[in-house]
Amino acid sequence: MKYLPISSQLFTKNRFKFLQQMQPKSIAVFNSNDVFSTGADSTLPFEQHRNIFYLSGVDQEESILVLFPSSTEAAHREILFLKETNDHIAVWEGAKLSKSQATATSGVQTVYWLKEFDSIFPTLMAEASSFYFNNNNHYRQAVEMETRDDRFLKMIKSTYPNHEIVPNFPIMELIRGVKEPEEIALMQTACDITEKGFRRALGFIKPGVMEYEIEAEFMHEFLNNRSKGFAYTPIIGSGYNACVLHYIENNQACKDGDMLLMDVGAEYANYASDMTRTIPVNGRFTARQKAVYQAVLDVKNEATALLVPGTIWKDYHVEVGKMMTSELLNLGLIDKADVQNEDPKWPAYKKYFMHGTSHHMGLDTHDFGALETPMTANMVFTVEPGIYIPNEKMGVRLEDDVVIQAEGPPLNLMQDIPIEVEEIETLMQSR
Repeated sequence: MKYLPISSQLFTKNRFKFLQQMQPKSIAVFNSNDVFSTGADSTLPFEQHRNIFYLSGVDQEESILVLFPSSTEAAHREILFLKETNDHIAVWEGAKLSKSQATATSGVQTVYWLKEFDSIFPTLMAEASSFYFNNNNHYRQAVEMETRDDRFLKMIKSTYPNHEIVPNFPIMELIRGVKEPEEIALMQTACDITEKGFRRALGFIKPGVMEYEIEAEFMHEFLNNRSKGFAYTPIIGSGYNACVLHYIENNQACKDGDMLLMDVGAEYANYASDMTRTIPVNGRFTARQKAVYQAVLDVKNEATALLVPGTIWKDYHVEVGKMMTSELLNLGLIDKADVQNEDPKWPAYKKYFMHGTSHHMGLDTHDFGALETPMTANMVFTVEPGIYIPNEKMGVRLEDDVVIQAEGPPLNLMQDIPIEVEEIETLMQSR
């Protein structure tokens, strides 16, 4: 892996939090993701399942983590099963984790080779009465394929029909949403790498450059700083393209006089950053561009101040909607009649700002985290208001990643990334 080693203490703490939530005589199993074929003998780059990484730090395929705190055998309360290196793998792919390396990485003391799983697992299940399966009930989940965990669950239901089946998502949503200091530090590193990419891009952007060339500038800087690349598919949209919320073609020329929206973020050690900046292609805002930009920036700053312990996610978005309504009235994009006659289910401001303002951040760009209960310290959220005006071929979105503090305003992990109008213009004009 490109990233520097992470202390096993993080993963030990994460497992402890999960174990504390498990019901008596229950066992939990976490599988690595599959390696996906593209055809012939080619595969996509491996991406570890975030849950097994969160609990163990193991970042290789064909790994299984078993948690069984009720086991009568102390050595079987935490177990890793790993793919064993052979001479062929060592030559063609590089050696996999040894047992001692796996323990150093994860803090798990008991490590077996994967070939031993079928003989050991039935003895564990004989002691257990319930089974936690690794499921994904994220409110934005879009799973369109059978996963390794899906296949494993089929086996459990067939082989152990008398065991209670329990989803692990309620636990993972609860614990993954509140970050440990080590996690926040890793996310800060991801944000710092994103900052380097943005500053590099500012020195490159000018009329005539292609959107994909800007994407390449970010990727250069990301790879050069121990990131494996983008935390999500980057959006580099100029002119009207900025009004397409998930525009990812990135294949058009940036024109003089247009605004350029860049929604990009580096990953680091599987942790995500998520930044959006919108800048004038030629380095200078027009009066209209500046007015729209400043309106978005003001909403972002006001919305950020609301992210404190006790805030309810749903109520927060209602308040941000009121802020945006005021700005759109000032810009002349809506009028008082629009507000008076609005549909409560789709307020007037939604014509120009149709997405949410914040989501959890962490190992996933849209991370697991509780949304119905009050916000707590060490939750990490994006703040990303936007105004999209298709008939003016202009979309402006600004986004930072912030950490809720026990007291006071949230910590902005992107506070050093340029965002003020004057700063952007000065940096672009000084190239």
